[in-house]
Amino acid sequence: MKNFFSAIFIVLNLISCSTKNELKLSIGIAEKEGISEDRLQRIDQYLEKTISDSIIPGAVALIARNGKIIYHKAFGYENFSKKIPFQKNGIFRIASMTKAITSLAVMMLWEEGKFSLDDPIEKFIPEFKDPKILDKFNVEDSTYTTINAKNKITIRHLLTHTSGVGYGFIDSNPSIRAIYLKAGIIDGFTSENITIEQNIKQLAKLPLHFDPGTNYTYSEGLDVLGYFIEIMSGMSFKDFLLNRIFKPLEMEDTYFYLPESKSDRLVSVQTKDKGEWIDFNDSRFEVDYPVKGSKTFFSGGAGLSSTVEDYGKFLQMFLNKGRYNGSQIIGKKTCETILSNQLSHLGERELSLAFGLLSKKDFSEGIGGSIGTFTWGGYWNTYYFADPEENLIGVIYKQTYNISNDLSSNVFRRLVFQSIVD
Repeated sequence: MKNFFSAIFIVLNLISCSTKNELKLSIGIAEKEGISEDRLQRIDQYLEKTISDSIIPGAVALIARNGKIIYHKAFGYENFSKKIPFQKNGIFRIASMTKAITSLAVMMLWEEGKFSLDDPIEKFIPEFKDPKILDKFNVEDSTYTTINAKNKITIRHLLTHTSGVGYGFIDSNPSIRAIYLKAGIIDGFTSENITIEQNIKQLAKLPLHFDPGTNYTYSEGLDVLGYFIEIMSGMSFKDFLLNRIFKPLEMEDTYFYLPESKSDRLVSVQTKDKGEWIDFNDSRFEVDYPVKGSKTFFSGGAGLSSTVEDYGKFLQMFLNKGRYNGSQIIGKKTCETILSNQLSHLGERELSLAFGLLSKKDFSEGIGGSIGTFTWGGYWNTYYFADPEENLIGVIYKQTYNISNDLSSNVFRRLVFQSIVD
């Protein structure tokens, strides 16, 4: 009998350890996870005041610790003029938050031995052979001259924005912006009948900012890698993400294009006109791209829409060292590689293969979180961070355009970390 109970104890221990190592996001209680409920109220107070001061129209926020969702609330209006309130399950255009998901997909194929991170991309997409760097640009007719690059563009360069590839309408260089516009490059989302293959093959003909690997500039490198994933996996980029990432992580509300049954959950993009909140509507941006148009363009850099809870699941997988809900999405050491700084040779900026990283300098300046906290945001005002040391996730979604005085994502982050009391 003694041996029987010992065996039962061992089995229960193994189940407990297994569960701990395969955390699946579920509802929890703040105080049990070392978070002060009273201090969480400061987030409510802050967001409510920010809304009443008309700095933002509203927000949806989620906090999870130790795999437990201890805060998930909606504030304000996703359509202020019609007084339509935000819902916790609202679907948002997450834009550049797509990039980390694409990076994960690349690294899943990498750990299968399909390529090396320092392989030149021209090995798989020949159009990138013999890259050129922009030399002189003629403003009058958008013609330009180039010089030969010394280095080839590698997959690592594309993951870390060190390839020299530009970023169209948000590029820091007006000459690159003009060249991309003239070439018809799609910078992240469109309702046009175009594929990422067509877009990337056109992009490959255009000049770079600098010699690959020698500098940093925010780029369409992850769009290039979306097409690369199609080549290496033998399936569409959309299907790869669905089958290899979204289904195992139970990200049931994350899509390039929403099914009709969920299209009414897509929130409005809002901006200000004469001090009043209005729906943003500009033909240059085609904000209805997740529900209208040809639905053929799968942007690895900016194409996805999602919920705060779905993205929390994605982040939790990294905190679980590659596991989620019984599935090993990536290996433990691959996860560590993804979260390691790749830009030590370029100065103070710290960037991993998928995320921005909190450095010692950032920590001392009070940005919020432990050293190594990983983070990013999206063009339409979405933001997240995850702290491996504290096993803590924060996600806040707004959906606005050109709101210059909004600091609420940064303050939200600070208020999340001040709520830790254990």
